[in-house]
Amino acid sequence: MLQKQPGMTADVLLSAVGTGKSVLSALTKAGYLKKTEERVNRDPLRGATVQPTDPLPPTPEQQNALDVIFRMMDQPDRKQHVLLLHGVTCSGKTEVYLQAIAHVLEQNGDAIVLVPEISLTPQTVTRFKSRFGDRVSVLHSGLSDGERHDEWMKVHRGEVKIAVGARSALFAPFSNLKLIVVDEEHENSYKQSEAPRYNARDVAVMRGKMENALVILGSATPSLESYYNAEQGKYERVEMLKRSDPSIMLPSVSIIDMRLEKDDQDRTPYFSKTLVDSVFQRIRNGEQSIIFLNKRGFARQMHCDLCGYVAECPDCSVPYTYHKKAQVLSCHLCGRVTDAPEVCPACGSDQIRYQGAGTERIENISMDIFKSARIARMDSDTMTTPAAYERVLDAFRRGDLDILIGTQMIAKGLDFPNVTLVGIVNADGGLYIKDFRAEERSFQLLAQVAGRAGRGLVKGEVLIQTESPYNPAIQCAAEHDYKAFYQDEILVRQDLYLPPFCHMIALHFDGTDPEKIMQEARKVLDRLQADPASGSLEFDDLSPCVIERIKGKYRFMARVRGQKLSGFRRILRAELQQWKKSRNGIDFYADVDPMNLL
Repeated sequence: MLQKQPGMTADVLLSAVGTGKSVLSALTKAGYLKKTEERVNRDPLRGATVQPTDPLPPTPEQQNALDVIFRMMDQPDRKQHVLLLHGVTCSGKTEVYLQAIAHVLEQNGDAIVLVPEISLTPQTVTRFKSRFGDRVSVLHSGLSDGERHDEWMKVHRGEVKIAVGARSALFAPFSNLKLIVVDEEHENSYKQSEAPRYNARDVAVMRGKMENALVILGSATPSLESYYNAEQGKYERVEMLKRSDPSIMLPSVSIIDMRLEKDDQDRTPYFSKTLVDSVFQRIRNGEQSIIFLNKRGFARQMHCDLCGYVAECPDCSVPYTYHKKAQVLSCHLCGRVTDAPEVCPACGSDQIRYQGAGTERIENISMDIFKSARIARMDSDTMTTPAAYERVLDAFRRGDLDILIGTQMIAKGLDFPNVTLVGIVNADGGLYIKDFRAEERSFQLLAQVAGRAGRGLVKGEVLIQTESPYNPAIQCAAEHDYKAFYQDEILVRQDLYLPPFCHMIALHFDGTDPEKIMQEARKVLDRLQADPASGSLEFDDLSPCVIERIKGKYRFMARVRGQKLSGFRRILRAELQQWKKSRNGIDFYADVDPMNLL
């Protein structure tokens, strides 16, 4: 066996010949076999086909961006070390990143590339591997412990020069870091919600400053904070407002007022007539469509028409979501699952209805309407493994699917030239929640989803279904007008003294007894406000969070705002240390520059 296949591992050899380790040990001891050890790295991309690529000739806008990047890189005493790359979808930002990294490698430097979602990491890594081969490492929490160890050690030993991944890749132990790229820098997923609560974008800026590395923040819809910093001269800014191929035009966007679509019984359909006709037209043309709804499940709640009962999670202050295929009610906050009842648990009536829509219901409706179409759904209910994600995307890429339905999982990073229609169902979903970033997030998401259409030679079309057609976020997204949205939103932030005009710290108090939480929290807040370091700061009143209870714990929050929080952070740190010694069953933590106030 070994004569035919020398160098077999012990496990493979024993399995092939059907014997035990004792025989192998005896033959080795007698000198008939030689045992050697070698390090074999686990490869997260094993089996993937990677075709080498060459740099593309840059467009005038790309060349301008590269000129600025090279100038900033080659100036050791530069005033700014952060560049905001504001480029519309399909403008070629990734090619700019690739050529910037090639410049870094010529100087024997190292580079880190951050992407917001683990699901986007494989396709991003493939693009970088195609250009730079084995000099690329991948780092994210989806790897096994062994894979993560091997990738980390490759960086540590200097065997690779580029690390690509989600938040954790930012801490790759490079010794000659010259460039950090934060792609889709506006994404909330860069902020870690558990301790340590850091924002990878902000930490990237700090690491770049400490190691004299250039930081590129790239986005088609930059965060208001980053764009404001560029406006104030704290960051350099380069704009790429045209698609890299002049023949690929931005999609046309139509806003459909769903209030005009109601039937005789005043019911609003999930699909407008325009959307249905447009999807049918794409199917006839052999083109593909994406239907987007940022809610998973079949229905948002179960409601009894007779007594008004709504099925709510007993541990969280939110209704259960109904999943029809599994016939369960599920809480999307704590994960509790229970069988869906056939009659009302409160009054026994069979007059129960399931209200609202998620992607599962949209999939069912699509199958009823577009009977001959090939349809797939992508959300966290169906994409339970990376293999499932890749399987659906490969089928869509090959043209084996006509319609792809999904949540924000399909909103960014996907490039399918045959997608000529994007339909956005219920664009109002994220607009009216009690969070000052709600309109910004809605605008960014709509713009990102719209960018999936018309990335080939056929001009794309985007249909936005809404009952708020004159909302600025929707209007500006339809016009592909980031600057108009920024100018409108920044005035609101200034009037209300909200970031970027101040820094904010959210003080959270969680526990099982709301009265006790309020008593202890007010003691803490009184001590903090009495300290001289808090003199210039604004304290908002303690109040229940928007989602008042999660996993059986009541949640209260107070916000602190100010221009400079360094002195306050010192006294807050001391208060937190003291709290850990005698917290009495109440969790107290601080979230600096929070991205979510729910």
